[in-house]
Amino acid sequence: QVQLVESGGGSVQAGTSLKLSCAASGSVFAWTARGWFRQAPGEERKFVAAISGGSGTTYYADSVKGRFTISRDNAKNTVYLQMSSLKPEDTAVYYCAAKAGPPSSDAKEYSYWGQGTQVTVSS
Repeated sequence: QVQLVESGGGSVQAGTSLKLSCAASGSVFAWTARGWFRQAPGEERKFVAAISGGSGTTYYADSVKGRFTISRDNAKNTVYLQMSSLKPEDTAVYYCAAKAGPPSSDAKEYSYWGQGTQVTVSS
């Protein structure tokens, strides 16, 4: 069984930065693809970023490209999401997820999910 635990959320001002972490425990392998998704109130869960397990190839939603950076430390089974130049529209609950095989922007393809961490950006 895989457990994912997010941390690092909080309330910040627009234009500032925040770094989220997602620590994995259980039967997690370094090659497992990992992703970040977010869900604002009344909206569906949306893809933010993903990273492959092997080469560390990264993928981003257009809305965060150039502002967010996903990275991973396989030795710690931890994935990070560095968020910069935050905007009020980035406000959401952020979830990390893990899956076997290549990364995907489709939430339905991920088998394991964390409990989420709230990010609130005020103007």
